[in-house]
Amino acid sequence: MLRSHRYDRPMSAVPRWALLSAGGAPLFLIGGWTLAQAAQDDGFDPVRQTISALAATGADDRWIMTIGLAGLGLCHLTTALGLVSAAPAGRALLALGGLATLVLVAFPQNATGSSTTHVVAAGVAFGALAVWPALAVPRRAAPSLAREHRHPPGEGPAPVRRVALAAAVVLLGLVGWFAVEFFTDGAWIGLTERLAAAAEAGVPLAAVLVSRRRPRPSGPG
Repeated sequence: MLRSHRYDRPMSAVPRWALLSAGGAPLFLIGGWTLAQAAQDDGFDPVRQTISALAATGADDRWIMTIGLAGLGLCHLTTALGLVSAAPAGRALLALGGLATLVLVAFPQNATGSSTTHVVAAGVAFGALAVWPALAVPRRAAPSLAREHRHPPGEGPAPVRRVALAAAVVLLGLVGWFAVEFFTDGAWIGLTERLAAAAEAGVPLAAVLVSRRRPRPSGPG
């Protein structure tokens, strides 16, 4: 006997390993700076000093933050590969953010300050990771998703798009605040950088969780 089609709880096209990589990003970042700060012997000030200073040449146990940043970059690259429900432009920017993070790891700060390559790579990473949510929602919804959300086929899911745009605005605001502190040598350089970086590390995890909760219609049974 055939039953009618129904929407069961999900089987997402987004693989589980993408959930692991997305969850690993904030762990590598926040865990890295927490452990690296504890290893400093010279009274490190996380409000005033940057994350990059923890991986700079001459920092105590710089390998801790180096691994943390490298893990962050690899996690973003892996998540971009697995987040197949997102639009290609958004995934490309997420991957660019991960790649730029790896570049800044390869060109750390030194005793005389950051290299030009390090600063440019950091700027690209912060910018790409702030903008990618705005471009991640596909413009055309799949027919099954359109039926679920009761909007015409071919239109993107408006609620999801609004949330993605709001996330991008918040991230750009945090990155802008950090940029102002950085270029004016403000007192909150480290704090604003940590707020922006932590938020950017958490958004891919939220995107993967949302994508994996989207239902897929079941077949006849």
